[in-house]
Amino acid sequence: MEKTKKQMKVWRVVAIITICALLTVSILYAAGVGWKQTAPVPAGDTVTADGNATVDETVSIDGNKALSLWNDGTGAKKNLIDYVSAVTKDGSDDYIPVNDRIAVFDMDGTLACETFYTYYDTMMFIEYCLHDHPERVSDELKEVAASIEPGYVADETLARNFAKAYAGMTVEEFYNYAVEFGKKETASFNNMRYIDNFYLPMAELIEYLYENDFTIWVISGTERATTRAIVANSPIKDYVEPEHVIGTDFEVKVKGHEDEPSNMDFKYENGDELVLTGGFIQKNLNANKSIYIEREIGKRPVLAFGNSGSDTSMMNYAIDERNPYKAQAYMVVADDNVREWGTQDYEEKSADYIAKGFIPISMKDDFAKIYPDGITKAEQQYVPAESQSEDTDKAA
Repeated sequence: MEKTKKQMKVWRVVAIITICALLTVSILYAAGVGWKQTAPVPAGDTVTADGNATVDETVSIDGNKALSLWNDGTGAKKNLIDYVSAVTKDGSDDYIPVNDRIAVFDMDGTLACETFYTYYDTMMFIEYCLHDHPERVSDELKEVAASIEPGYVADETLARNFAKAYAGMTVEEFYNYAVEFGKKETASFNNMRYIDNFYLPMAELIEYLYENDFTIWVISGTERATTRAIVANSPIKDYVEPEHVIGTDFEVKVKGHEDEPSNMDFKYENGDELVLTGGFIQKNLNANKSIYIEREIGKRPVLAFGNSGSDTSMMNYAIDERNPYKAQAYMVVADDNVREWGTQDYEEKSADYIAKGFIPISMKDDFAKIYPDGITKAEQQYVPAESQSEDTDKAA
């Protein structure tokens, strides 16, 4: 009986405390204090002033406004968001299974600046031959490096000279040199290292696609190990795996077996080094891009991004009528000569691209921002090769 009385007293106290708490909350609510919603908002929703969630198709998975570095109302941004919404929505006629959501990007001129004096692999070749290691290369290669000027052609002939320059380096040494080179500053911009030359809106696009379960591939005309080094130290490093990089290929062999005609004649042993022989295999441009995609990916991409005629094979391979899925191809037009060194005529380029079935992207009109804060154009784009030659003489 005594125990029952004690229990009743306890319950009375609990009841009184509960009633007081409820009264306090009611009074606060009536006074207009209320409380804020703290639960996470689903992707695609925003919270209005009254605390209600409204659907916003331009919101990415992390809750940030999708493609915030792209200008509204110019076409490319809306096309991209509409496309992603259509192909990722369950039940949509255009739905694409996650395993088939493949997006391929050219790198130079599409993801990063390739206007000379900022083209990564070309400047790396010049610096290696004329400034960093002139003692390792022939006079002929030094002459090639010193002769490169704006308007040069980044073709297979030049790529073969690149391959010769790095002969004898292990793949690891070559990769590390590419990383170190990226820390140097370009003369074309103020406060820009070469690795800082990525277009922020394109990096943001890659993140947006990645968050929507696309697999990202970089298909570059730059040599493969160099491209991997660039990507691994860039704003897109978290969204592109090393095995998802396809580039131009230089010959690699096991050290000590460089002169043997076939790799079938020897075996890799514990502790062996893989070295660049100076030989050249294939430039990853034009039709080679579509061939490499078929060989290494094994299926057609559904999104493709490029910036020049050498990318059109990759574009066409993606939007080929035999692609089982809705596919799109985009071309970046370098038409911004205020924030960048672009001189292309957008009207002319866009008309040509649209006729080919590609969607043009204007750097001037579509990109709200191009580079990180503090990076601006230098007074001049090009540093004469003569000054480089003088530095070479001093280094020698």
